[in-house]
Amino acid sequence: MATFILIVGVVSVAALLGSTLGGTARSGYMNQAATLATEKLEDLNRYPAVDPTVSAGGALTTDTVSAAGVPYFDEVYFSPSQGAMEETVGFLNSGTTQYQTISYAPTGIITTSAATAAGPSSANQIAYKRRWIIEQDQPVAGVRRVTVLVTLENGFVQPPVTFQMSTVHE
Repeated sequence: MATFILIVGVVSVAALLGSTLGGTARSGYMNQAATLATEKLEDLNRYPAVDPTVSAGGALTTDTVSAAGVPYFDEVYFSPSQGAMEETVGFLNSGTTQYQTISYAPTGIITTSAATAAGPSSANQIAYKRRWIIEQDQPVAGVRRVTVLVTLENGFVQPPVTFQMSTVHE
């Protein structure tokens, strides 16, 4: 009887430990998604309202390109490499998706690759899709509301990680 109680206790502790580790990893992905959403909101808020980069348009459910050819989505890939961090960003250029990799070395050196049409290998990468929508005169006339949705593209985290953030800007 004592052995049975001990086994039940050990199995319960193991299940609790597995659940805690899974929650910690999910929390890390959610933090990364929040950072990416904040970064995109800051980028979009730097431009004046008349700039085609922030003209009204976009959708949060599909990859959208404005009438002026401005994409309202991008992809960000992260890959740890010998202590360095690599960020590959996908963007639209003349109707073709281009990819550019930025490497951050522990020494503080930042290098940027030339843009290429060849996408990154998904092996050992963490991939996020960012989509945004810019609404004119929302929630009141004379202001615009910018909403960014970040989704973790890797299917190994369930339920999927998504993070949405909005800001209002004059």
